[in-house]
Amino acid sequence: AKEGAFVVRDSSQHGCYTVSVYTKALSRVDLGDIRHYQIKQKGLSQFFLAEKHVFNSIPEVIRYHQHNAAGLVTRLRYPVGPMGKCVPATAGFSYEKWEINPSELSIMEELGSGQFGVVRLGKWRALCKVAIKTINEGSMSEEDFIEEAKVMTKLSHPKLVQLYGVCIQQKPICIVTEFLENGCLLNYLQQRQGCLKKEFMLAMCQDACEGMEYLETNGFIHRDLAARNCLVSKKQVVKVCDFGMTRYVLDNQYISSTGSKFPVKWSPPEVFHYNKYSSKSDVWSFGVLMWEIFTEGRTPFENKSNSEVVDEITRGHRLYRPHLASQTIYKVMYSCWHEKPESRSSFAELLEEIKIISEND
Repeated sequence: AKEGAFVVRDSSQHGCYTVSVYTKALSRVDLGDIRHYQIKQKGLSQFFLAEKHVFNSIPEVIRYHQHNAAGLVTRLRYPVGPMGKCVPATAGFSYEKWEINPSELSIMEELGSGQFGVVRLGKWRALCKVAIKTINEGSMSEEDFIEEAKVMTKLSHPKLVQLYGVCIQQKPICIVTEFLENGCLLNYLQQRQGCLKKEFMLAMCQDACEGMEYLETNGFIHRDLAARNCLVSKKQVVKVCDFGMTRYVLDNQYISSTGSKFPVKWSPPEVFHYNKYSSKSDVWSFGVLMWEIFTEGRTPFENKSNSEVVDEITRGHRLYRPHLASQTIYKVMYSCWHEKPESRSSFAELLEEIKIISEND
């Protein structure tokens, strides 16, 4: 009885397959409801559940809908195995590893407010400095996030802000992460305009690229990569944070590409037109992040509205070369903004290119 539990099964129509999905969303009783969607076929090797999102194989269709509902009643969240049991996406997790007891936390000072609520500096078990994000009730889909947090605490890389765990024993719930002394990258850039060396800017890009390459390798999509979602450590190391968090936002303006809060200026055409996310949509955002770094924290498409940006990008216009970025660096940025996702470099390829530039400059 988990929202988004699903099976792929033989259809009553010979030679076809059906996806059956459990949901409470449309049910008037607590028992929930099961919706059935036939996997349709175009030609010999094109499959889809939602007509706009066609793929070359059924596993690709399923993978896409694990991240995007795109017309289904809910996204496909839990594959159901034999005897009706959910296949454990978090096999090997023990209760203690991701849930933090609130009695182990002490609050020190307020750092600011983020998308979901207030962020405070605190200590965990009186030893380790941590950032404690209190989640405003009604701002996120808490049940979904808590399930995913079990997976996210397993993601560990020197260029990712570590998620230590979640406090769920009281309301509002809290997210506990690694604390980085120099705060948000966007503020860091804006406060140091004219003081940052180009080599250091490229090193920042490399840091973020290393974190993103790790997420790419692990099949994890960020969905909202930008300078505002990176932090800077005491030793000036840039780390990517808030990966995957936008999936749990309950703000319609943030979810809808027409909303003023939606990050259109960081998004590729397939996201603002079709809501289609992938590691390659993250690559596009990474190009914009590089642009933010080399403009020392300027806003992309500064004086343009979201609808004007959508129009410009659709017509093939791209961000200009920042004067602090060499032609070689701009070429790397620009390669992230290819209209077709498959023509964009992978993060592994981008990382190699950045390393070569830093060695040769």
